[in-house]
Amino acid sequence: MSHIEIKNLTKKFEVKGDVITALHKVSLSVETGDIFGIIGMSGAGKSTLVRTINYLEKPTEGQVLIDGVDLAGLSSAELRKKRSEIGMIFQNFNLLEQRNVLGNVCFPLEIAGIKRKEAKEKARQLLKTVGLEEKEKAYPSQLSGGQKQRVAIARALATNPRVLLCDEATSALDPMTTKSILNLLREINERLNITIVIITHQMSVVTEICKKVAIIDGGELVEEGDVEKIFENPGSDAAKELIFEKKESFAPIRTLNTSNRIRIVFSENSAYEPVISNAIMTFKAPLNILKADTKNVGGKARGEMILGLPEDESVKLAFIEFFKEQGLAVSEVTEDV
Repeated sequence: MSHIEIKNLTKKFEVKGDVITALHKVSLSVETGDIFGIIGMSGAGKSTLVRTINYLEKPTEGQVLIDGVDLAGLSSAELRKKRSEIGMIFQNFNLLEQRNVLGNVCFPLEIAGIKRKEAKEKARQLLKTVGLEEKEKAYPSQLSGGQKQRVAIARALATNPRVLLCDEATSALDPMTTKSILNLLREINERLNITIVIITHQMSVVTEICKKVAIIDGGELVEEGDVEKIFENPGSDAAKELIFEKKESFAPIRTLNTSNRIRIVFSENSAYEPVISNAIMTFKAPLNILKADTKNVGGKARGEMILGLPEDESVKLAFIEFFKEQGLAVSEVTEDV
């Protein structure tokens, strides 16, 4: 397992004479054995960030340290060796179409100079790990998206990495297949003690599998912490947008004729209590349920609601205090969701 530390990292690109800052002074730490999420909208800089972890992109400024070793200080040969300890899987799988499944998993072993017989034995073990041993002779064109990603995971594990980077590895998959891939990654993390970093724009992926999360917006780190705490009470605008999963195809809440809106998140203790009906009976005032959902957060079902409160400020504050007393996380909602 490996500890990853990123210090004051800045990455700039020159595009047609203009300097574009993709990342600006990003600092974060990924603990050994963690499943760590890096999330942001398209163009936020998260994929650039993950590519600096294995130095596919060299930072303009700042440091990337793995187990205390600064990658900037390594020779080319030393960097290649360090990269062999960092597996990577991608959204589009990156499989070799002319090779069958077994050949794809053998490929990094062949590059590493492993004898063919030994490489095949190890590849078969890895295919068993990802549940695809019966597909070793199939070609990528004969596989489903989920099967392709399982082959890509097996290939990434071939060099016994201590870190596994997943760059939007589930965004091309349907929800059920995504869940199966995330379950596989969780099993790999637990069984092989591999530190996993997941890059995604889907908060549902983060809440399903990650322990901690960093939120990137406009190339900057805007929020970081335990997934459960950020889900309960997001502090940054980017976190709120990702958690609320705003979709343009839905009518915005402002059309529902209420300006006082709060988001409540149920704890395990409060999930079985009729808190909404109790609140209405206590204050003899109406509430509008504008949105309700249940999400898997760290293996627990967490319910959330967005409520429209009465316009009277004192009644609104009374409702908020009541919900807090019931053990709910409460935050005001000012943006459309």
